[in-house]
Amino acid sequence: MSFLVLGGTAWLGREVVHAAIERGQSVTVLARGESGPLPDGVEAVRADRGDPGAYEQVAGRRWEAVVDVARQPSHVAGALDALGDRSRAWAFVSSSSVYARSDTPGADETAERLPPHHEDDASWETYGGRKVACEDLVLDRVGDRALVARSGLIAGPGDHTDRTGYWPLRFAHPASPDGAVLVPDSTVATQVIDVRDLAAWLVESVLAGAVAVANATGPVVPLPEHLATARAVAGHRDDVVSVAPDWLEARGVQAWAGERSLPLWLPVPEYAGFMARRAEVAARWGLVARPLAQTLEDTLAWELHAGPGRPRKAGLSPADEVALLRAARA
Repeated sequence: MSFLVLGGTAWLGREVVHAAIERGQSVTVLARGESGPLPDGVEAVRADRGDPGAYEQVAGRRWEAVVDVARQPSHVAGALDALGDRSRAWAFVSSSSVYARSDTPGADETAERLPPHHEDDASWETYGGRKVACEDLVLDRVGDRALVARSGLIAGPGDHTDRTGYWPLRFAHPASPDGAVLVPDSTVATQVIDVRDLAAWLVESVLAGAVAVANATGPVVPLPEHLATARAVAGHRDDVVSVAPDWLEARGVQAWAGERSLPLWLPVPEYAGFMARRAEVAARWGLVARPLAQTLEDTLAWELHAGPGRPRKAGLSPADEVALLRAARA
């Protein structure tokens, strides 16, 4: 028997594949194959999970575990129909975005969730509700042998969202000629999990027979400490210009992510608990997060290899930051 990874060519899925191989598992990946190559020795089954016959090549076999990272309810339902009784263990990667509220630090897995959103779509507005619907399907069908991992913000090399790579890269390559970097004056909590730690834990947990719903994330680190770690990793010694959130908002700078944003900063009090959740259940099943400095150092190395000048999904452009620094200092 072997591991079946559904969607194993993108970031987290690819790390799950590597983690399973390192632990001596035979790995099959079912995916469209559009997100990158697979390691040698991995069986690739090319399929679009939206097609009726997507699972025909894998449904007649038995699996040690199925690992699913889907965000569309129909994909999860189709996988369960075809494979629910063919696997000893099932791991579904959900998200902390399933929770209805984000204002309470220290909330655990019993916190209220959003209403389920059963239709497929690509909107961020329905992402949390779609993950709720996916969770419900998994727990209803294979809940007696399922691990539902509510991932926090995933960090590390390969972060295509650009949220965790922005700060070490900006400190390493300041936009301003004098080396100054603009930061938000906020003490909001940050909480990340290295993609490699999450992948290794998923594999080891299903091999150990984990049955749980668990917040899968790392330690809580205040934003100033997170930024200081990114700065130290980058070797930055120049000025840090701190500006108030309302100053940023008045100038159209977004929180969290997206165009013209400062990543990881979030409004409080409404998001005071978004990255400050309890994760004791995952810890009991062996989740250990590596030091933040190691994650950011490795992410910076990946950013430099990927190319500092590439188009980004989060952060300020160099020209924009220089203009904002000039305004902040005026």
